[in-house]
Amino acid sequence: MDELVTAAPTAQIVGLASHLPENRVPADYFRAFADADSRTLTFDPMFAPPAFRHHAGAGESNVDLMCTAVDRLREQVGGSEIERADVVLTHSQLPDLPVVGCGGDVARRLGTAPSLVLDLHNGGCAAFLLMLHLAHTMFSAGTARSALLLTATNAAGNVFTQEHVRTLPQASIPGDGAAAALVVADPGAGGIEVRHVQLAQHSEYAGDMTAAVDPPRKYWEPGEGQLHVGFTESKIAKVLARGNRLVPEVALAAAAAGGLTGPQVSHLVTNQPNRTFLRNWREALELPPERHPDTFDECGNLFAVGVPHTLATARADGRIGAGEDVVLAAFAHAGDFAAAALLRT
Repeated sequence: MDELVTAAPTAQIVGLASHLPENRVPADYFRAFADADSRTLTFDPMFAPPAFRHHAGAGESNVDLMCTAVDRLREQVGGSEIERADVVLTHSQLPDLPVVGCGGDVARRLGTAPSLVLDLHNGGCAAFLLMLHLAHTMFSAGTARSALLLTATNAAGNVFTQEHVRTLPQASIPGDGAAAALVVADPGAGGIEVRHVQLAQHSEYAGDMTAAVDPPRKYWEPGEGQLHVGFTESKIAKVLARGNRLVPEVALAAAAAGGLTGPQVSHLVTNQPNRTFLRNWREALELPPERHPDTFDECGNLFAVGVPHTLATARADGRIGAGEDVVLAAFAHAGDFAAAALLRT
């Protein structure tokens, strides 16, 4: 079911920053471990590896990554604005503790006292778009005037470097990092205007993302096998077909809500799962590569961090300037959720 949300004209992203761990890992790291049996999927475009990705250290938690991203955000907006944030919204792909999300610990580390802390586990790679929607909803209801949006992943350096997992072709795709944004309800803030948000929930696909371990067990049960996300040829085909459809659908709907067609969008910023998705998404909107910023070869798949990191990077290096209509779009997991936002920079 699709939902169109017209964001309040006062919703502004006034600061946006990201952080990548220092450990920059080349593709050769994984080639050294790959065995002949594991390479049967490397010819599938879903697993064509990036040149580099960054890995979090063994003791580098999601909270650590988020707080470093907030330090960079503080350079843009000042510490007092962050400390006064009414709401903290967080998403971590691999929670540091079972049951407990990152939000409360981040607020403690930052010394803030928000009225609401909310962890969004189900947002997946589209979590940043879901956060924009929730911030808009709270602004419209008058329950908040500012929101701190935080995403992080440290799964690449912790899960995908395990001895039995790093030999698999999908292990070379993920990267680690974090992003932080401050969104406020202030017409005079002079930030990035959030004009529209488009959500699409496809719960019929929710059971298609699974974890794999050999011998089989529940993730909380003791055992010898190393847990990872499992892929079969049939699952890959389904996810590729859904992703090729879902992201253009929500992106074009968000653009249309602002009176734009695909080619009229100044820039498209998406999550960064693989080169095939990136090519197909920009072609669906009839955009050239230079209008679809791409961080895949440096960072790999950053999951929920991909959209805000790529947006922050493209703005910092001048690819996206002021006064442009930018569409953010992503899909989550095996396609159970997709979202897009139309911004005016």
